[in-house]
Amino acid sequence: MLDRRLHVLLDDDRFQRLARLAEDRSVSVGALVRRAIDVAYPAGGARRSAAAAAILEARPGPSPMLDELRTELDELRGHGLPEGGPAPRRTRRAGG
Repeated sequence: MLDRRLHVLLDDDRFQRLARLAEDRSVSVGALVRRAIDVAYPAGGARRSAAAAAILEARPGPSPMLDELRTELDELRGHGLPEGGPAPRRTRRAGG
């Protein structure tokens, strides 16, 4: 239920951009703003933001997992595909 009101001042360019998008999507400008808030600041966002900051602040360095993956890929490239060809692709079925 929507029970809080927010008054936001926008310049004409931003408002016109929102109005066009709202009309194109057959929704209100308010619905667009609420969706933008949900996307930019999702619930649990502080935890995600902290994780993203930790990743971005990490110093570059060797990655044992990456090195192992490269070795495995090099071996596969050198020896070709295993007996029977590539593994079958997994696909998702519609509706479930």
